[in-house]
Amino acid sequence: MNEKLDRLLSHLETFLPKPLTEEQWASSTAFRWRRRDSIFGSIGFLQPVKHVADISFEDLQNIDRQRDAIRDNTKNFIQKKPANNILLTGARGTGKSSLIKASLHEFASQGLRLVEVEKEHLADLADITELLADRPERFIIFCDDLSFEDGESGYKAMKSALDGSVSAQVDNILIYATSNRRHLLPEYMKDNEGYVHGDDGQIHPGEEVEEKISLSERFCLWLSFYPP
Repeated sequence: MNEKLDRLLSHLETFLPKPLTEEQWASSTAFRWRRRDSIFGSIGFLQPVKHVADISFEDLQNIDRQRDAIRDNTKNFIQKKPANNILLTGARGTGKSSLIKASLHEFASQGLRLVEVEKEHLADLADITELLADRPERFIIFCDDLSFEDGESGYKAMKSALDGSVSAQVDNILIYATSNRRHLLPEYMKDNEGYVHGDDGQIHPGEEVEEKISLSERFCLWLSFYPP
């Protein structure tokens, strides 16, 4: 009976995603977080990127200020100095994502790795962090074209990741995100009704507005991009 059960379990394991081998860790500089449906439910796993975009900082023009900021921050991160999570916002085609890919090109030889996580998988950030925390490499979790609608679950997962949640933030992971929205959430005219005038004469946002801007404020470095 036990032998049959062992054979059955071994057979079922063939349908599960395999953990990365040390050879895959060593030979890959970029990964994507994927999910696969199985009889055990949806399973998350890291998939090496076979063809990584070959973009250097020198390829990018007219964004010198943003380039220098992200290069310096990433260099500090690689050298285990204080570094910040970064939110890059602005119109499409202004170089936001390219700067992050150029960071990998610049620092991959020094141990930098990139993990791309799509918005629908942000609820897995805690699992991804746990998977990467004990690795010797330095990881940037890359969230491209990030924005949320009211009530989306990924919003809270991202806030928890930036805050550290119950667990402490690990020092070998940063989050770099790009977005067309400055505050990541839709903003409506009615939001202005929540602003109040303080005794000091200043205008202060209401509770609903505070909630909307709270996520973007957790990125300690903001870089804005404008069409040429």
